[in-house]
Amino acid sequence: MSQNLDVVVFGSCIVDFISYVPRLPRVGETLHGTKFVTGFGGKGANQCVAAARLGSRTAIIGKLGNDPWGSNYRKALESEGVNVDHVKIVEGESTGIAQINVADNGDNQIVIVVGANNSLLPADVGASADLLTRAKILVCQLETPLAGTLEALRTFTGTSIMNAAPAVENVPHDLLRLCSIFCVNETEAALITGMPVETVIQAKGALLKLRDMGCNTVVITLGDKGAIFAPKDDAKVVHVKPCKVDKVVDTTGAGDAFIGALAHFMARNPEAELTQCIAAANKVAALSVQKPGTQTSFPRFSETGLGQDLSSNPCEWEYI
Repeated sequence: MSQNLDVVVFGSCIVDFISYVPRLPRVGETLHGTKFVTGFGGKGANQCVAAARLGSRTAIIGKLGNDPWGSNYRKALESEGVNVDHVKIVEGESTGIAQINVADNGDNQIVIVVGANNSLLPADVGASADLLTRAKILVCQLETPLAGTLEALRTFTGTSIMNAAPAVENVPHDLLRLCSIFCVNETEAALITGMPVETVIQAKGALLKLRDMGCNTVVITLGDKGAIFAPKDDAKVVHVKPCKVDKVVDTTGAGDAFIGALAHFMARNPEAELTQCIAAANKVAALSVQKPGTQTSFPRFSETGLGQDLSSNPCEWEYI
């Protein structure tokens, strides 16, 4: 009998090529870097691994290229305990790659070439129906073709999280309304709404506009300011306070750590308040920025200091 799943991800698998530099280069400038590493990334796989590291039963629906990077990535996901039955190798395509610069202060620049990820289409949703019917939470992003993502959201009957990243202008209405939770960071919220999002109060304005645009529950992550959220039709916006971070090492993947953790905590704690799940996800993201790399920075549950009962964990919040 097939095992039930906590989290299934419909999304991207991308190999990271990471250069560490004293600062981010200006336009046309060449800098000497201090270190170069490769790693496994892509928002979809990152979010899946983040949830798996915390203890979720996970699966990913994705595409890899017919090259050494693709076969190695599939093995790496298996080693994390991720179900890869629906991670397919695409003939004639390269595995997606990301060129990442990380500065000494933790800032980063990222350019992606998605390769085989462009082959993740609506037909893959039907081919993965068994996974979708067995999962509690579906997670999607925007690094794969929109048609497939929309079909996954239409098909899934449980709770879905849409991480609208990388952000695009003129987001289709169906993308906003089909997901249970629409989650973006401040930069993405600003691009989608056309509003400035530099303060918590400005973020509240963007959140309310996103709801007016058709979203259900909206979550906006704000880095060192924490996160805000509001369910559909609730006039109150909640600000969940951030976790203290002594030293930021690398912010790459922090948003994915948050999304994967949010999916995990919601799947494993269906009776918990969303405030508690977001606070716990904030803690996971805060831990991730204190280590270098992307998936390598994601903590296991035993490393988080969190209790299994989310109500027993610190959770500072206020209405704004």
